[in-house]
Amino acid sequence: MDSVALQTLTSPVILFFILGMLAGAARSELSIPEAMAKGMSLYLMASIGLKGGVAMAKSGVNGEVGAALLAGIIASLAIPFAAYALLRSFGRLSRIDAGAVAAHYGSVSVVTFVTAGEILKGVGMIPAGFMVAVLAVMETPAILSGLYLARRGVAKAGDDGGGGLWHEVFLNASVVLLLGSFAIGWIAGPVKFEEVKLLFDGLFKGILCLFLLDMGLIAARRLLQSRAINARLVTLAILFPLVNGMLGVAVATAIGLDPGSAAAFGVLCASASYIAVPAAMRLALPQADPGIYLTMSLSLSFPFNLIINIGLIAWAARALAGS
Repeated sequence: MDSVALQTLTSPVILFFILGMLAGAARSELSIPEAMAKGMSLYLMASIGLKGGVAMAKSGVNGEVGAALLAGIIASLAIPFAAYALLRSFGRLSRIDAGAVAAHYGSVSVVTFVTAGEILKGVGMIPAGFMVAVLAVMETPAILSGLYLARRGVAKAGDDGGGGLWHEVFLNASVVLLLGSFAIGWIAGPVKFEEVKLLFDGLFKGILCLFLLDMGLIAARRLLQSRAINARLVTLAILFPLVNGMLGVAVATAIGLDPGSAAAFGVLCASASYIAVPAAMRLALPQADPGIYLTMSLSLSFPFNLIINIGLIAWAARALAGS
């Protein structure tokens, strides 16, 4: 546990995120241009997808891959139901807001996954390449669950028939780029990957550091601006990733994943979307309060996962594996 905690808290990627949080909290004028931030986001998704596809080309497809994909889909569908119940009872949110927030916690954060991969690699727990495919399939099922929960018994006046929603759910930028680059890596294989390795592997950690600096700034500033968050919602924003992460590790270990992949699966279950799901919620549930769902996922759960929970999940994965 000590080595994982030390690796997490001394990792440059985590320290850059903390720097951003501190600068944002101090109301510093430090900022990353929006176009640059978007470019870094696209780079990170393309890189993680490409490297995952290359790793899949090395290992091939087997029953372990199928079991992990199925577990990911079930988790993404099921987590919003448990989250919704707590958000309604303990969090005292409306049906609409509870459904929107629940969708975020069933879906995943690509950046949390990428950061966890770097930390796990540092302690010798390298996740299998196919975990990128698991990441991709876990993005959208939670949106369907969240919308079902939010819309039960709610009038859909002005509904456009779902065309824009389904386009956003299944063709959003992160899903297209992750799956597309994963397929490219799988087709190209390790030999052809050498041609672009310098860009997609050599520069990866440095760009991730700058991206997390920007995420830290945004998280701190949004938290300072939020007026909708109370102690109950703060508690749930910590409880969800903590419990979901530990359950994810247990499930992954039970289906036979190695400790690094089990930890990665736990991180996926613990993470909360703050890119794909907010975009879908803006289309499908414009009545939902973004001050609640974005602040909980980005400003509370995201920092908790990066600074504390990744280390806890890695420790749990090793403990369950007996290593």
